[in-house]
Amino acid sequence: MLPDRDSLPCKIKDILEKPFNNSRISPEECLTLFRTKELTILGIVADEICRRKHPENYRTYIIDRNINYTNICTSGCKFCAFYRKAEHNDGYVITTESLLKKIEETLALGGRQILMQGGLHPSLKLDFYRELLQSIKARFDVHIHAFSPPEIVHFSKLNGISVREVIQKLRESGLDSIPGGGAEILVDRCRNLLSPQKCTAQEWLNVMREAHKLGMRTTVTMMFGHIETLEERVEHLEKIRSLQDETNGFTAFIAWTFQPKNTPLDASAILKRTELDVAGSYDYLKTIAISRIYLDNIANIQASWVTQGSKIAQLSLKFGANDMGSTMIEENVVRAAGVNYRMDKAEIEFLIQDLGYGAAQRNLYYQTTTALPFAADSPG
Repeated sequence: MLPDRDSLPCKIKDILEKPFNNSRISPEECLTLFRTKELTILGIVADEICRRKHPENYRTYIIDRNINYTNICTSGCKFCAFYRKAEHNDGYVITTESLLKKIEETLALGGRQILMQGGLHPSLKLDFYRELLQSIKARFDVHIHAFSPPEIVHFSKLNGISVREVIQKLRESGLDSIPGGGAEILVDRCRNLLSPQKCTAQEWLNVMREAHKLGMRTTVTMMFGHIETLEERVEHLEKIRSLQDETNGFTAFIAWTFQPKNTPLDASAILKRTELDVAGSYDYLKTIAISRIYLDNIANIQASWVTQGSKIAQLSLKFGANDMGSTMIEENVVRAAGVNYRMDKAEIEFLIQDLGYGAAQRNLYYQTTTALPFAADSPG
């Protein structure tokens, strides 16, 4: 199955044959892949696995907007340049009027979904969020993808009710799905150093488990290239794969690289305790490829042009990704860390078609929602 297999180290060759023999690779073998320098072969294998999962001659994207309803947050994450303390002059809570205007603008640009997230506000009770959802649904036919697990856990503790009850109440008010933000690395050593006020790894997983049990779909993420070890990166992937085995509730995996500029972590000594440098494009492409190989039960993998730019995101579609993510009409968190890539619908479609694929708009469930402008020739 593998090209130039005789030139590969035997151990790597044996591991990479496994996906083609209906055999799952182990965490130890995943770690071996992270330690190899064989980037090209990882990309070839990941691309072949992706083609088998997605034989269609198109690749997808979505038009949506990332709306941050507040930047006031008690978490104090060392990797975040966006949050403000409650007493800060730049702290804000969005008004309903402003929120509805942003959604109206999104729909006018062809969007059918909003991604709504914010800080862990110390005093906003659940009724505030329920009223926001109800206001949106009363006016617009739009998919609401909102409130990542740290927010759900925060709502649970602030309101004195269970995580399951929080999700149920939000769902009754109009919540359609839950984003995978706040995962970072699902290992408590990292979380205790980076974000000790945020939910634990197990709490994050429990939110997703409860959402899946209630019939909701969610995405799952990984922010890497900060203080985690390679072993911890593998542990994160294994926890995701195990939960997906249990619930089959994740629609997509999205990974991006830590952006240090303007963050407390940028000047922190703990950033120097890792065996890894801050991740660049090489590490990003390797991680995307390995994710496709290892996460055999998650159908969709998104490229991250927001942190990597358009060309590396395009290359990701040859390293195991099958989706270019969102046009992100608005994005504030990564921008606060000094990264300001932008792409519109036309550029995303061009980048996909430049590889010989058709470009198709999709929804959260990866159902295509527009006629597909197929390329003249599908990739060979």
